[in-house]
Amino acid sequence: MLGFSKKTYELIAPVSGKIIDISDVPDEVFAEKLVGDGVAIDSTGDVIVSPADGELSLLFKTYHAFGLTLDNGAEILVHIGIDTVKLKGEGFQALAKQGMRVRKGDPIVRINRGFIKNKGYSLITPVLITNPDSVSDIQYTLGNHVEAGKDKLYTYNVK
Repeated sequence: MLGFSKKTYELIAPVSGKIIDISDVPDEVFAEKLVGDGVAIDSTGDVIVSPADGELSLLFKTYHAFGLTLDNGAEILVHIGIDTVKLKGEGFQALAKQGMRVRKGDPIVRINRGFIKNKGYSLITPVLITNPDSVSDIQYTLGNHVEAGKDKLYTYNVK
């Protein structure tokens, strides 16, 4: 019998906090997986790092979200907070540039938590695979507390 082994890939936490189910995110677009599949982090940190090695293929002008294209073909979106695009970049500082090659744990964006929270925005941060048809077996543990750049957020296989 021929055995084909699937390679399992890992994303690390891009921000410190508690892992929550994507369906619990207070935004229908994320909760209903219209953007992609994954989890969210109820964040406590102020530096958002790359969850994997790849290209920083998209850094929104407002710095509230970024996209990565990984060597295995997975496309990752990290969306910092809910409705934070409305801040028009206030409270966000880019630490990397679009098009750069980044490594797991490299700082991408710094946020001013106090400013963003005082403006009334949630800092729940969805971390999604935006091309979910190309992956399988997303595995995670809800409720775990993770540290940015160090702890596993979830694993997945590429089809």
